[in-house]
Amino acid sequence: MQKRSFSPEYKAKIVLEILREERTISEIGAREQISAKQLSNWKKEFLDNAALVFAKGKLEREHKRHLDEAEAREDATMAKVGQLTLENDFLKKKYKQIHGRDWEDDYKSGNYRR
Repeated sequence: MQKRSFSPEYKAKIVLEILREERTISEIGAREQISAKQLSNWKKEFLDNAALVFAKGKLEREHKRHLDEAEAREDATMAKVGQLTLENDFLKKKYKQIHGRDWEDDYKSGNYRR
């Protein structure tokens, strides 16, 4: 049997119906073909996280700060990669000017100094 999944909107609608107490959890579960235990879990999760609705702005600011920090680290890393690429290309060019051949040819043939 395939596991059913429910959208957050659907779960919220069911939990709000449970909280209105117009029907019992068992009645709602029977109607929706969802176990009363599952509905109780949804209700508990909903109530445990209700304060997050009011903390939305703070969470968004924290999330944005974390994203900005990650982006700054990525920018610094990409700048370093660019710098190292330029230096590597420069050294390859100088090696060829000094030795008259590519460093890769020497490396592959084992004619390099350690």
